[in-house]
Amino acid sequence: MRAAILKAYREDLILDAVPDPECEADGVILKVLACGICRSDWHGWVGEHPRVKPGAIPGHEYCGEVVEAGPLSRWQVGDRVIAPFILACGQCPDCQSGQTTICRSQRVPGFGEPGAYAEYISVPRAHNLARLPEAISPVLAAGLGCRVTTAWHALTGRADLRAGEWLAVHGTGGIGLSALILGRALGARVVVVDVVPEKLSHALALGAEAAFDARAGDVAARIVEATGGGAHVSIEALGIAATANASIDCLRPLGRHVQVGLPTGHTARMEIHMNAVYMKQLAVYGTRGMPAWRYPSLLDLITRGVVDMSPLIARTVPLSGASAELRAFDAPMPPGVAVIDDFIR
Repeated sequence: MRAAILKAYREDLILDAVPDPECEADGVILKVLACGICRSDWHGWVGEHPRVKPGAIPGHEYCGEVVEAGPLSRWQVGDRVIAPFILACGQCPDCQSGQTTICRSQRVPGFGEPGAYAEYISVPRAHNLARLPEAISPVLAAGLGCRVTTAWHALTGRADLRAGEWLAVHGTGGIGLSALILGRALGARVVVVDVVPEKLSHALALGAEAAFDARAGDVAARIVEATGGGAHVSIEALGIAATANASIDCLRPLGRHVQVGLPTGHTARMEIHMNAVYMKQLAVYGTRGMPAWRYPSLLDLITRGVVDMSPLIARTVPLSGASAELRAFDAPMPPGVAVIDDFIR
């Protein structure tokens, strides 16, 4: 099969033929229909993710069609499915309690295992997969990737965002835009922060009540003023100290900060305004992914038209275009996300 392979950090991915994947007993082989390109992939591409080494095939935001099913899998050839990026064991105490995102023996395609920048992917532990509704296109499904699911779990499973509350979103990339759209669907009032005027305008068009350019100075103080005392919930969607502290500082007393952006490599440890956490008695949550059992409810919201996630998709690219998309993460990005939908070119 054809795949895009990381040969050296910060170098173009090499498109080459590799052996077809083998199906595990509890898994399936998918023909990849689409795969999102995520900032987490960029962390691996630049060498800042400890599980991504030269020789890796990136890609963790995928959907596909079953072309082979293992004897312990409940899926059939021809089924269309979408995958969470965390493939949990389903047996440990955490999985049994529904907290599959903290499974201690989780497997993650693209991070230590072959990913979906390829024509086919082997997906073990296929009990994690969800059926892809006919009404959702493969491109949109891949665009949901880890960004929409992570944002949904951050807002509902961690922060318990309520109607009428103020939500601040720091960084309007894929996760930030997802949090904006989903937050509004939950009845929240949303303010956003970025450094790209085009992205701020895009967010306003999608329903943000205010959009702040972080380059203009103390963005936290401006959010506190605009929201009449501070946000109730704040999402940090970049994984860097500047936005993490702005997220904490913009909260009102008893507010909830959710760390969604991935702090890794040189940002794995950062200096945080802990006095603000103490004095305002804030709650600080980490979040990563979404439990697989929550997929049907999220997909149902989309198929019923309760939320429209299509504004998230900015462009589709062939497999040969993945390297350029990864390089683009080195600078502020335009609105929306890219999805690979052609694995031949």
